[in-house]
Amino acid sequence: MTKAPTFEELLASVRHSAVHLEMRDGYMTSDPAYIAWQEGKLTDPVGGDPEFEEWLTRVRAATDRGVVIRRARVFSVPVSDYIKFEHYVSDANVKAGEQIRWLPRRRATDIAFPGNDFWVFDNELVLVLHFTGDGESAPDWMELTTDPKILSLCTSAFEAVWERAIPQAEYHPS
Repeated sequence: MTKAPTFEELLASVRHSAVHLEMRDGYMTSDPAYIAWQEGKLTDPVGGDPEFEEWLTRVRAATDRGVVIRRARVFSVPVSDYIKFEHYVSDANVKAGEQIRWLPRRRATDIAFPGNDFWVFDNELVLVLHFTGDGESAPDWMELTTDPKILSLCTSAFEAVWERAIPQAEYHPS
């Protein structure tokens, strides 16, 4: 039995592109950085969070070798506090080389979406992400597939969102 690669190994092996679609209005609200932001104590988007710093290092390493990393978020309006938090910390992602866009859910009604958030690596491999109802990572939360139907759905959904979404620098949650 072959051991599934970790997310870090997947990102390190990407040759050309990695795209990520997020469709929830909240994730892991138990995150200490989110709690600090809610309490007004997070004055730096990175906030000395070692996991976030590691993520930014991985993004820089990938983009330095020519990988294009794009993230799109579909969200409800009025925005949740968690979406406001994500927007706040996302400037650090952009500085590391990630491209981020935002699409209000009302502008996505005609887009066919898969049932879960996902990553697509090099237009070949889909990493499906499973979350619990409260946004925490579900047990066995990562599922890898090369199923052509899933790949096609995820790729087309991402590109449709990307085409009409608002770039990070232009979007300001209210």
